[in-house]
Amino acid sequence: MNRWKPYKHRGFIRRLKRLGFKGPFPGRRHKHMIYGRGFLSIPKYSEYSIDMLREMISEVEDVIGRKISADEWNNL
Repeated sequence: MNRWKPYKHRGFIRRLKRLGFKGPFPGRRHKHMIYGRGFLSIPKYSEYSIDMLREMISEVEDVIGRKISADEWNNL
């Protein structure tokens, strides 16, 4: 079983695109990505810590309507 690990901003966006998100689109403080009618704000940090990554992945799970395991995320 893989564990969660920190990701760079570009790697996070690349994985979201592989899940079917469109974007990123510019915003004032954050970039935004769209999945169907779902909307996700992405902070402009250069790297995301494990805690921040888990929080953002829980938001991704709410938007796409299913759970994402660490194995699935790391294999995207």
